[in-house]
Amino acid sequence: MKKVILILLAFISFSQLKAQQDAQYTQYMYNTISVNPAYAGSRGLLSVTGLHRSQWVGLDGAPNTQTLNIHSPITGRVGLGVSIVNDEIGNGTNQDTYFDGVFSYTIPTSTTGKLSFGIKAGGHLLNIDFNKLVNYNNEANALTGDGIDKKFAPNFGAGIYYHTNTFYAGLSVPNFLKTEHFDDAASANSFLAQERLNFYFITGYVFDINPNLKLKPAALIKAASGAPLQLDISANALINQRFTLGVAYRWDAALSALFAFQITDQLMIGLAYDREVTELGNTSFNDGSFEIMLRYEFLTRYKKVITPRFF
Repeated sequence: MKKVILILLAFISFSQLKAQQDAQYTQYMYNTISVNPAYAGSRGLLSVTGLHRSQWVGLDGAPNTQTLNIHSPITGRVGLGVSIVNDEIGNGTNQDTYFDGVFSYTIPTSTTGKLSFGIKAGGHLLNIDFNKLVNYNNEANALTGDGIDKKFAPNFGAGIYYHTNTFYAGLSVPNFLKTEHFDDAASANSFLAQERLNFYFITGYVFDINPNLKLKPAALIKAASGAPLQLDISANALINQRFTLGVAYRWDAALSALFAFQITDQLMIGLAYDREVTELGNTSFNDGSFEIMLRYEFLTRYKKVITPRFF
């Protein structure tokens, strides 16, 4: 039964698909450059972040995602970065890898306010191996062929990002081009999977409760044509500038718990756990979703982090 469900999940994404969504994250607040290129360089130093997500642990072939982001200011106004995202489902049946170069330009708007404009350009490698599907046979092969081997599709995205010392808000579209897959007009058995525009809006505010406690409510809205609107609401508390504890709710989808520890001024680790509130969350083979994040920032004698940034 587990593998039957997996096959259904995989083929839902190919049969007359209206919208193919971007990879899912819970700790998006530590992975902002993946959804908004205007964030590049905003932390004021060279920052390297890696994240791994295992979704629906216990379900054979469930999705897992890895990201690697590197970005830094180059001048007082220019930031550059690289973003790599690998998204896989079905024990290697479907693998998407995105490579992007990122550029941002920042304009000061007040003593503390800054408005950044960002663009990114790169491409998408798609690998699909139908031979790894359970119960794969020649009849399926007649419909789908042998699969797709490292098909490259170029793409680009853009975003804006405004922030002060206590507030941020951003709007972005990570990928503008609508790449189509399985489009064979000559065949009566034509599959069509089309990547649609994903719109992201992020915002948050930091309340200084006292010198040892900061509270940050935040929200993410993701919209794509043909897919349900996604709303993530979170609240994180930063304690003694070292420990972060948080909870989050993905509207009509999942509850999450978050924990992060600033091990040194340079190194931070974050963990998150999601539990579905849908029928999928009540199944015996789904143990929830897990994320682990590592961030390392290169300090210099000219640039020290006195108070760690909360976003």
